[in-house]
Amino acid sequence: MADPSSYRPKPGEIPDSPGVYRFRDEHRRVIYVGKAKSLRQRLANYFQDLAGLHPRTRSMVTTAASVEWTVVSTEVEALQLEYSWIKEYDPRFNVKYRDDKSYPYLAVTMNEEYPRVQVMRGHKKKGVRYFGPYAHAWAIRDTVDLLLRVFPVRTCSAGVFKNAARTGRPCLLGYIGKCSAPCVDRVSAEEHRELADEFCDFMTGRTNTYIRRLEKQMAEAADDMEYERAARLRDDIGALKKAMEKNAVVLADATDADLIAVAEDELEAAVQIFHVRGGRVRGQRGWVTDKVEEITTGALVEHALQQLYGEETGDAVPKEVLVPALPDPVEPVQEWLAGRRGSGVSLRIPQRGDKKALMETVQRNAQQALVLHKTKRASDLTTRSRALEEIADALDLDSAPLRIECYDISHLQGDDVVASMVVFEDGLARKSEYRRFQIKGFAGQDDVRSMHEVITRRFRRYLAEKEKTGEWTDGESAETPEIDRNGEIVGTGLTEDDGRPKKFAYPPQLVVVDGGAPQVAAARRAMDELGIDDIAVCGLAKRLEEVWLPGDDDPVVLPRTSEGLYLLQRVRDEAHRFAISYQRTKRSKRFRSSPLDDVPGLGDTRKQALLKHFGSLKKLRSATIDQICEVPGIGRKTAETIAVALARSAPAAPAVNTATGEIMEEEPGTMGSSGEPVTTGAPDERRGQET
Repeated sequence: MADPSSYRPKPGEIPDSPGVYRFRDEHRRVIYVGKAKSLRQRLANYFQDLAGLHPRTRSMVTTAASVEWTVVSTEVEALQLEYSWIKEYDPRFNVKYRDDKSYPYLAVTMNEEYPRVQVMRGHKKKGVRYFGPYAHAWAIRDTVDLLLRVFPVRTCSAGVFKNAARTGRPCLLGYIGKCSAPCVDRVSAEEHRELADEFCDFMTGRTNTYIRRLEKQMAEAADDMEYERAARLRDDIGALKKAMEKNAVVLADATDADLIAVAEDELEAAVQIFHVRGGRVRGQRGWVTDKVEEITTGALVEHALQQLYGEETGDAVPKEVLVPALPDPVEPVQEWLAGRRGSGVSLRIPQRGDKKALMETVQRNAQQALVLHKTKRASDLTTRSRALEEIADALDLDSAPLRIECYDISHLQGDDVVASMVVFEDGLARKSEYRRFQIKGFAGQDDVRSMHEVITRRFRRYLAEKEKTGEWTDGESAETPEIDRNGEIVGTGLTEDDGRPKKFAYPPQLVVVDGGAPQVAAARRAMDELGIDDIAVCGLAKRLEEVWLPGDDDPVVLPRTSEGLYLLQRVRDEAHRFAISYQRTKRSKRFRSSPLDDVPGLGDTRKQALLKHFGSLKKLRSATIDQICEVPGIGRKTAETIAVALARSAPAAPAVNTATGEIMEEEPGTMGSSGEPVTTGAPDERRGQET
């Protein structure tokens, strides 16, 4: 590990001008390339106290052994040079987009004497017109098969073309009318190139011109009683319309635009691009990248633009590029894009209308791509095993933690404080073992105290299960009864009556808490108070992804590419998601609560029938038992129960407007789903898997 001060440039050596810099390791390999508006200010950021650097940046500067720079005249030149060097050196610490597949394009080889329509992958060639990319090659072939009826362009290989020219016999497509057969001089090279130009025009979105022309020709053929020709033109029109239907109109103003969306977490980002031409989605592609440096969404967008348009020119760069966040600064990027296109390019964030709606669709695709990528990565057995081994090594555990439990606290400004427990076994989520808790020991916001309470409750239950199963009596069967959350005896054994395991029968090898040193200390203290010393505890702090151990002053920093860190993040994020969903559910239930909720056996259907019959909760409260019995489905015993429940929940006195002295018509409280005022008392939430 190198000391950055050993290769830090002397004061005054670094120029205060735009440029591009390169960090090299001890073997002279370029490990990072960056650009800056001011080289002096940017490079100074790398040579500050290591403790103040982001972990990823700290890893880069300690791996490097030297830094060098090149001065340029403008920020646009810096952007171009940065892209060139990233492509040339492939630095390990730069953001690298990788395709989840090699996307196929529909290509027309306009650089040949007789242009050919074909499927192409890989690097683009000069003089070839590309359309797409498409998700599947068969989608291209289906489109081409429809269009060859109207634009019979050559699709055969060079060998087939030369053999047909030598023998004077066209291929099968020439006989069935799906190729104009330039190989046997049915059309001249100029006529065939004109067909290829029309094919390209149609693919670029100029569709209405050709359909109107064919419709006119069909009408003329019908007037001349050339019905076979009219029928053939009718079929051609149908083929073109069918090809158009494969790409639905998404922007009504026939816009040419690319839409870029980014979904990201701490370690990875997924980028999705929709290519819209003539208002229709003509192609889609996506990448996933490791975030090997501290980077913003705007910077991710900038890198995506470099990847997309770094080797494109002309119409391949659209007039409009819609993004979720703008690079900072945005002017050099816009100028660079305009230079690639040869005219102005609008780079902006959509704010309203169809474009914003389409951007939301692209964003959902990006999020799905990231989830799919993580699912594939997590499903690999070898990767999971390596992750568990890395966690064991980093935390100095005796063996791999095959069962990991993670806890998170959630609340809204101190209200509805809840906690979650998620379980991962062999690196995979075991959702049947998830549990959720209400914080009961105190009111208000105190994450550390809440964590102590949750860990205490969970492992007190574990000790009760352990004692009950005889583990403390040298294998002899103990008849200690199981005690539920209310202190009631409910049975014995490791399993429920239906054979399922008890909720807290199995201990984890590792407890992970969402938080830093205070939360870890609270969890460890709770377990020490219960006499548990054989379960490891750690915390994962979200800000810098640091792993904290009890009693340690400094965190454990796992490598950014560590599968162990990736697994801990997945566990932590799942606990966070589960806690937030429960907290939101509790909050919404509290706001929607009603006195009718306390009536045993009264379901939603009969509640709605009561409110519909009386019109409001106030009128229902003033109704007699006989009047309540008039509602279909309500018997006398239920009506009496309803009356008692409403009487108990009645306000002590009517609400009075203190300014006018007027008695308010409606009861105070929040509005329920029926539009009536309801009470805000929290119902008993202890149901299902809640603890």
